[in-house]
Amino acid sequence: MGDAATAKTSVAKSKKPTRDGFGEGLRELGNLRPEVVAVSGDLGDSTRAKWFGDEHPERFFEVGIAEQNLVSTAAGLALTGKIPFANSFSAFITGRAWEQIRISVCYMDANVKIVGSHGGLSVGPDGATAEALEDIAAMRILPRMTVIVPCDAEQARAATLALGDHVGPAYLRCGRAPVPVLTNPETEFEIGKARLAREGEDLTLVACGVTVYFALLAAEVLSREGIEARVLDMHTIKPLDTKALAAAAEETGALLSVEEHTIHGGLGGAIAEWLAQNANVPFKIMGVPDKFGQSGEFEELVEVYGLGPDSIAKEARKICARKG
Repeated sequence: MGDAATAKTSVAKSKKPTRDGFGEGLRELGNLRPEVVAVSGDLGDSTRAKWFGDEHPERFFEVGIAEQNLVSTAAGLALTGKIPFANSFSAFITGRAWEQIRISVCYMDANVKIVGSHGGLSVGPDGATAEALEDIAAMRILPRMTVIVPCDAEQARAATLALGDHVGPAYLRCGRAPVPVLTNPETEFEIGKARLAREGEDLTLVACGVTVYFALLAAEVLSREGIEARVLDMHTIKPLDTKALAAAAEETGALLSVEEHTIHGGLGGAIAEWLAQNANVPFKIMGVPDKFGQSGEFEELVEVYGLGPDSIAKEARKICARKG
């Protein structure tokens, strides 16, 4: 990922997939809340929901490779008072079962937590058909749906625990590839409230998922050039933390969003919708161009689509120049 990726940073000490954080959080939540159940589509090992099933087999339901049935079953369980975590690969559960999520979950306001593992580029060598680059957009446009993209495994664990208390439909996106751990068990997590990952006054990098780490590395590069970038970890895409965005627009005067998702309809799209009606500052969306993904190792794909820290720093300089 270029020079910036190898730069020393104090923000990451180890790597772990966010799907592992979900598995740990669900197992912990299952010990706290007897109404929590898991519904899997023959991918419980991969999504880590099986970790919950190993301790609570009576609350783990395997429905096979049938995502529409998976979501419908979860909706039915929710309407009887359970808190189902319906899980599969992001591309499958948000794609094949979108109509069931729209009607059986969102329209019915069912308390179902949709968990999409292997989201974004992290599916790597499995290729375009399993590479969810549109899932955030597909979930964000649904009424009543909350959308969360954790930056690391610890935040994924915290988000899973928080979803146990959250009432209503929600989508949690996790990744397959190990990513740097930026937070710890003491780090505050609140649905709908962005985390200030780095102070700065010259521009704001708004990121979600693993791109928070890339943004922090880019900020270190920029700092050596005299540009101090604020980094916002916007783990909740919906509801968007507009208070944090308003402060960033006013105090730094420029925004750059970064996400492991198509440039259409994701984090950048949500910010653009808000900015167009509330603030007039330079802004650009960084993400995967309007095309299908491809096979490759995660680190290679990040470089192919220009989402690494060097690319972020390059765009940040352009944004700063537009401030005039």
